[in-house]
Amino acid sequence: MGPAADEGLARRLRALACTAPLHDLDARKVNLAGEYSVYGMAEVALAAIDLVTLNMDFDTGADHDQIVARLVPRVAAQAPRRPAVEHERVARWVLENLINVGSVDRGFRAVYGTFEPDGSYVRRDYDFKLIEEVPGPGGTVYLRTTDEAVNVLVGALDTDVTSAQIAAEVKLEVLISRGRLADAQLAAEQARYRTVQYSETLRRALDATRRNVRAVDWLEAVPDMIAEALDHVADRYRHENAILTNIRKARDESEEPEHKRRAAELVDIVKDCIRRHTQLQSRLLEAGPLFRAEQDRQAFATPLASSGIDLYGHLVAPVLPLPVERALRVTDAFFARGTGLRTPVSVRVGDLVDLLLTPPVEREHLGAEMPEPDLIATPDDSRFSEEQLAAAKELLDLPHDAPRRLSGLLAEARRREGSDLAYLVALLAVHAASPPVGTAYRQGEEKLLFAVDDGTELDDPEFGGADLIVGTALLDAAGMAADRTEAA
Repeated sequence: MGPAADEGLARRLRALACTAPLHDLDARKVNLAGEYSVYGMAEVALAAIDLVTLNMDFDTGADHDQIVARLVPRVAAQAPRRPAVEHERVARWVLENLINVGSVDRGFRAVYGTFEPDGSYVRRDYDFKLIEEVPGPGGTVYLRTTDEAVNVLVGALDTDVTSAQIAAEVKLEVLISRGRLADAQLAAEQARYRTVQYSETLRRALDATRRNVRAVDWLEAVPDMIAEALDHVADRYRHENAILTNIRKARDESEEPEHKRRAAELVDIVKDCIRRHTQLQSRLLEAGPLFRAEQDRQAFATPLASSGIDLYGHLVAPVLPLPVERALRVTDAFFARGTGLRTPVSVRVGDLVDLLLTPPVEREHLGAEMPEPDLIATPDDSRFSEEQLAAAKELLDLPHDAPRRLSGLLAEARRREGSDLAYLVALLAVHAASPPVGTAYRQGEEKLLFAVDDGTELDDPEFGGADLIVGTALLDAAGMAADRTEAA
């Protein structure tokens, strides 16, 4: 095996890794709480990638809730008798897994092996994303598909964007001329995906330029890409206008309703391609001025002060071993200068003259009239009443030498007032499992409710867990009195 063959194998392994998250959705749907085997999660995932790709623009992306709303009918078609809440849950679950919400960097990782020139086998990590969240204006967050997601959707992995675009449009033109409109629609959608991917390449280069102009090769790489992209857009205009003419001709001459419908859909797709190419061309023409403006801005920007103060290393660590009289000199000098400068009220003679000659503003003796506030009574939405709380405290007011099981307390609470009182008793008992001893000690309380788990399982029709031992502990009143005396 030569280096070229091994590179082809590595490319196919990376391509296979890009499809793994989609297959993993069908493997993990059994972990959901409910019966979800009827749903084809990989099919929903491909539809989600398709929707995000077609709804994102050059500067913005697709809205999260809008994508979920458009995915719901596709999910509902797989199980029409299931409730709408379940359809929405499946759509959100698939979209969040494509974003990989649970991971730290929200990305996927695959491990594959390659052969080095010396014949050794080396394992490598391949990190990729399918749908990523990008910030938008006003604090909004948009969704954008990555190159890997577009490759998974189109089925042409690790290919050159320009050659794939030309091949797709030639294929589209041939299919239309032969009247195969169903295949032509698939080819037109693939051509549109390639246009989106080309725009993403330019957008990333411009974003990197805005952050750091030195990180992008504006001497050769980017100018060559812009020139190539402008030629690409000009060629695509000619092809797409010719294709649009042929589609309209096929639509007008066809007598079959299905062909007319396919042709009308193709007209919309090609019009969208022309719109995207127009937008791409405008961005290409703005790339040069943007580079020069960013170069001027970043070259003449005021450099940030890199020196800072390490409070621990410069102040705390050297001062701690010193005696108090020597440490006070250091801390007084630091905090006297660390508060900053005090700007005087009038720093110029003109400001002082204006301040002296300005007549005083007449004020009301009692100040401005305060508006009457609109007070709204807060509704009492508490679940438990004061009477129930008093009954629960009375039930839990146990002798200090006679603790009880939580199961017995719950049974007695149900006999008195029903399930609500039992629920309140359970809450107080669970809270007593970690009693605030220090707070009760400082507040001078004489006893405190506690709960201990000795491993006994709770046998109750409503609650599960441990059958806690609930009791009352007496606090050291003498110690509290001594502490209060010392504090006084």
